[in-house]
Amino acid sequence: MTRESLQELLPAGAARNAVDCAFWDLEAKRTGVRAWDLAGLPAPGPVITAYTLGLDEPEAMRANAAKNAFRPLLKIKLGTPDDMPRLEAVRAGAPGSEIIVDANEGWSAEVYADLAPHLTRLGVTLVEQPLPAGEDDALIGLDRPVPVCADESAHDRASLHKLKGKYDVINIKLDKTGGLTEALKLKQAAMAEGYGIMVGCMVGSSLAMAPGVLLAQGARVTDLDAPLLLAEDRDTPILYDGDGIHPPEPGLWG
Repeated sequence: MTRESLQELLPAGAARNAVDCAFWDLEAKRTGVRAWDLAGLPAPGPVITAYTLGLDEPEAMRANAAKNAFRPLLKIKLGTPDDMPRLEAVRAGAPGSEIIVDANEGWSAEVYADLAPHLTRLGVTLVEQPLPAGEDDALIGLDRPVPVCADESAHDRASLHKLKGKYDVINIKLDKTGGLTEALKLKQAAMAEGYGIMVGCMVGSSLAMAPGVLLAQGARVTDLDAPLLLAEDRDTPILYDGDGIHPPEPGLWG
């Protein structure tokens, strides 16, 4: 089996992602060539990543925002009938941070339209998947003063044609594309069609984030914070500091 033949043997998803990224790592270690060189990419650098604040009561979210107000980019989980008090609380707790919102398919087109002026007022720069994936045709023709990002609606290149006129940005996750191989092709295709790129993640260790750093180079938004939310990580963790998430060391991946 090769990395290319794998694309036909398994469907896009988390299982293929694990095997695909293992193939990249194996080839890098066998040849002594870093994964980004194998992919024909420039050497990556650190990238600022969002830090996620979970859904909670407004005061708890304000306290969490204040605790993390030193971070340049915060991502807020929303998608409830009482989102405005939560958003106001987070902005009060972290007045200097950029904020993006993940509505988790919890809004309607009408709710987005009603909230958009307030999102703009509070400095929100992106809304992720406001509508359920099966109901996002309602976004066609809708005025989007805050750019809308496809998450559950975007998987691999096969899903790209369904997004036209609905979204401004797509969230590429390795567990959705089935690995770095397809993710790199999706990024190229999406950019050619004029979409902005967000690189996101599921809950995972530093090993799961490592290939995403290659993908995140030049992305509009990076959301690879999962290891920061874990109680325990890999023995060779990926480095996070004031410059963001750094490329992996060879001992971790690639």
